[in-house]
Order: sequence, then C-alpha cells, then structure tokens
Amino acid sequence: MTAPPPSPDVATDEAEFIAALRRLKAWSGLSYRQLERRAAEAGRVLPYSTASTALGRKSLPREELLVAFVLACGLDDDEAASWVAVRKRIAVGGRVTATEPRAVRRPRWRPALGWAAVALSLALAGGTTLTMKAGEEVETVQAVVGK
Repeated sequence: MTAPPPSPDVATDEAEFIAALRRLKAWSGLSYRQLERRAAEAGRVLPYSTASTALGRKSLPREELLVAFVLACGLDDDEAASWVAVRKRIAVGGRVTATEPRAVRRPRWRPALGWAAVALSLALAGGTTLTMKAGEEVETVQAVVGK
C-alpha cells in the first residue's frame, strides 16, 4: 500500500510550506526533469530549473508554479486547490518572526507634504499665493500681478 501524499495543512510559515513541497517531491519519486515532462503532458509549464530553484528558496512559489508542480507530482485538482489555499493563507497572514519586520504603512500625511512642496516651489518661483488647509487639496491659487 502506498503512503498518502504529504499535506500542506501543517505548514504555518513559508519555510514549513517549502519543506512540505520537498516532501511531496520525494513522495512522488520523480526527478525535476520528469516533473517538467509530466507538467507539459498536462498542458502546464514547469521548467525543471525553476522547480529546483523554488524548492531551494525560502519564499513561497508563484501560484501557477505551485499548481503545475503539485499536479505533476501526481495529485488531483482538489488536492492542488488545498495547496493553493494554504499558500494564500500563509501569504496573507503567515507567522512573522521577531527578525522579520512587518510591512510599514505609509503615513497618510505624505500626499499633503507633496502639495506643500508644490505650493512652496510655485510661491518661490513666481510670487504666487496659495491657500491650503491641512489634509485637503489646494483650494485657491491666486497670481499676484504687479508685485
């Protein structure tokens, strides 16, 4: 009796997901070139070098590469969908370690700073008067004539 394929469900971060993919490749018993051929037979693109590189990295593979790989390993569409779902879960809400900084949100005042820079450069360049309120677009622009 053949052992069931490895499941991605236990993966909680990128490293564990890649490790599960390595186990899946080992379970398939196929070389990277054989995986490439099987993917091509199914109408998918899976260059052997790309598959090898993806399993050597620490980041998640692209979704289309993942599907081609999983199907080439011998899993069906439903099993491939579960791998994709776990990949998406990790990509959007995966565990963040203390050494990995979270994405920093850009401050909301940055566009207002840009408008202020434009206003200042116009004022310095041509004697222009600008009236602005913080956080709003330019309300009035009046050219000072003759001064």
